[in-house]
Amino acid sequence: MLSEKGKMELITQISLDIDEVKDLDILLERILTHVRKFFNADAGSIYLKQGDELKFSYTQNDTLQKRLGPDRKLIYNTFFVPINNQSIAGYVAKNRQIVNIPDAYKMSGLEPYTFDSNFDNISDYRTCSILTVPMTNQRGDVLGVMQIINAQDDQGNIIPFSRSDESLINHFATSAALAVERAKMTRNIIMRMISMAELRDPKETGAHVNRVGSYSVELYEVWARKKGISSEEIERQRDTLRMAAMLHDVGKVAISDLILKKPARLSQDEFEIMKSHTYLGARLFRDAQSEFDELAAEVALSHHDKWDGTGYPGHMDPVSEKPLSGLADPDGRPLPKKGEDIPLFGRIVAVADVFDALCSRRSYKEPWDEERVLEEMRVSAGRHFDPEIVDAFFSCFDVLKSISSRYPDDTD
Repeated sequence: MLSEKGKMELITQISLDIDEVKDLDILLERILTHVRKFFNADAGSIYLKQGDELKFSYTQNDTLQKRLGPDRKLIYNTFFVPINNQSIAGYVAKNRQIVNIPDAYKMSGLEPYTFDSNFDNISDYRTCSILTVPMTNQRGDVLGVMQIINAQDDQGNIIPFSRSDESLINHFATSAALAVERAKMTRNIIMRMISMAELRDPKETGAHVNRVGSYSVELYEVWARKKGISSEEIERQRDTLRMAAMLHDVGKVAISDLILKKPARLSQDEFEIMKSHTYLGARLFRDAQSEFDELAAEVALSHHDKWDGTGYPGHMDPVSEKPLSGLADPDGRPLPKKGEDIPLFGRIVAVADVFDALCSRRSYKEPWDEERVLEEMRVSAGRHFDPEIVDAFFSCFDVLKSISSRYPDDTD
């Protein structure tokens, strides 16, 4: 057992770790993983405040995960909870108070809030001890609510959370709130860049880029595990990849409305102009100051290159718009990239972007049905797409579908 001093030192170490995460979704996962491990909690959730409601934004559950097996992920849907006294999370957010419940099924009935057992009934789970804490920033504003469920002793028996746990989780909640606030600022900056593109291209919505970013992370994680890449390296790359993937089409801000909003097929000349969004987007990240800048440029430039060498823009310098040295054809045009010449993250985002486009309504088409989408992804392996990324796509398709439902087209 750690001493109180040792626990505080561990909390500080964990706080420093979560401070390094920039993407909001990856951050929520990291926070909940650390907090559950620290308190030996079987499950937990994070709700983020949106207006007068809490959005169920992330969850983990070891018991349900074990039922799925090691190579599958827990699937969940988002929903909203009013900030009022009726629910536990709503009460905590409204009153800025910690709630510590030893057994959800043995509450006195005098509490202003109630426990909703629907999830337990649907999933055949048994919620017992619950510790719920508000996440507030330095101004005292509530940013969300953190909830951990079913504390366990060293033998795995479910026990209540202790009174000392309440003060400790407060430290976590404070650090988490500060990290969430910073991550939301980063996300808002990215979304403003997306909004500029959306003004030009109605397809480039917040929902679309959030789906592409989330799909890309899942595809990378499955691919990387099959390649034997370490968990530490996977964690490091996921954070940057998600943000870079969201900005894959930011270069469309430089393309004419007449082309972007044309409801019919583009002419050859128009298509040539459209293709320039790849290197114009990459150019926004020239003079890179960080790994994120490098990867964002890489993804913007290469997500339309194809595995068989029929994509664009190929081996081009995005600043000069000329072929890289020694990589021009006889007519002076950039040689195409193909196979593993295409950067990994460009190959991943290509799959994520096309999948989302096929599933989405456009001015010129209706969403494709699932069977048609899957057949297109299958036949495109080895032509448009890296076959290994397509294998990863089919391995995590159920998770990709759940991501789609979390980011519907009418929201960000």
